[in-house]
Amino acid sequence: MGGGEVTGRPTAEQIESLFVGTSPRYTRVQVAELSAVPQDLTERIWRALGFATLADDAVAFTDADVTALRRVRAMMDGGLLDDQTVVRMARALGQTTARLAQWQAEIMIGAMLDPDQPPTDADLAAILETSSRLLPDFERVLVHVWRAQLAAAGTRLLAITDLTEEVVPNRLTLAVGFADLVSFTQVSRELDERALAELVEGFESRASDVVASHGGRLVKTLGDEVLFTAADPRTAAAIALELVEVIRRYGPQVRIGLAYGPVLPMMGDVFGTTVNLAARLTAIARPGAIIVDGELAEAVAQTPGMAVTRIRRRPARGLGVVQPYVLRRA
Repeated sequence: MGGGEVTGRPTAEQIESLFVGTSPRYTRVQVAELSAVPQDLTERIWRALGFATLADDAVAFTDADVTALRRVRAMMDGGLLDDQTVVRMARALGQTTARLAQWQAEIMIGAMLDPDQPPTDADLAAILETSSRLLPDFERVLVHVWRAQLAAAGTRLLAITDLTEEVVPNRLTLAVGFADLVSFTQVSRELDERALAELVEGFESRASDVVASHGGRLVKTLGDEVLFTAADPRTAAAIALELVEVIRRYGPQVRIGLAYGPVLPMMGDVFGTTVNLAARLTAIARPGAIIVDGELAEAVAQTPGMAVTRIRRRPARGLGVVQPYVLRRA
């Protein structure tokens, strides 16, 4: 491993040596000069990646940082990226990988440590040693999955262009769904921390599996709630119907709201009136029920195995009075 075998409590330097590979050699002024990237841009990139601003004389950058910034410089010189796009890409990369790294670290620690016993120095050293052996394979799998996700994103965009007559830049027509665990606040008070974590992870993992199996996209998870999208409203309806059944078998119940219409994709999330409407429909749904808007109800009305029933009009905060429908299996 990069700093020799760890026998005692790992140090910050040993951890950095393992995962980064090279030791810090440069200040932020030097790394800007060596990479030929303006210092103000390097600082914006560093902040966008999620790292703290350092003093001018702090030696914190490595040869790998210089190499990465030189690649950025080459893309900019080739006219492929401008300053704003570079910073936006850096923010997307930083926020996503920060969550990924934290999540993976928690998984490794949970798998290797006894939750009922405080970790010893030997335990921590063993985690670091195991990480050093797994790191090369993790890195290769990460790149492969990232490429596959890029392909999936491109395929979804292609499907949207096939379903709509016109595609407006930065505006898509999608089915949006919220699935919300019923009585989560009350249940969370009755569970200890470990049981609550198992409840949330169980809900999110099952929801993720259902969404993925139908070719939808899980946009984000919020503990007791998931947000998903699908290019085809019938796909979103199929996801919602299966979600209700899968989560019911698991234990708790969910309520789901679906809406179909224009959305604004931004920073990996989706925004707009359609998203707000789906959230409002979720709020009025009863446990185990799926409430949809008129656009989605019309799209699935003739779909075999699905039935929609109009219910009384309801006020929806910020949206006026809406006409909801209940979606069920036929």
